[in-house]
Amino acid sequence: MDQQRILARITEMVDAEKTLRESLASGAIDEATERARLGDLERELDQCWDLLRRRRAAVEFGADPNAVRPRPVEQVESYES
Repeated sequence: MDQQRILARITEMVDAEKTLRESLASGAIDEATERARLGDLERELDQCWDLLRRRRAAVEFGADPNAVRPRPVEQVESYES
């Protein structure tokens, strides 16, 4: 996945988050549904941001960004700030 596709996917997920919040506010979905879907989106967003950062680092250090693969969500989510 190239940088533009990763950024496009991030934009799609941010839009999906906004839609979920609007759906909750309008009563179209309940809080449990919103929380579950937001959790899924947040995990995938974290994975995409990790991939994007690692691809940019590969370019910076002369490596092939196309060789960088997404890490499993469990690995990305286990990082500490």
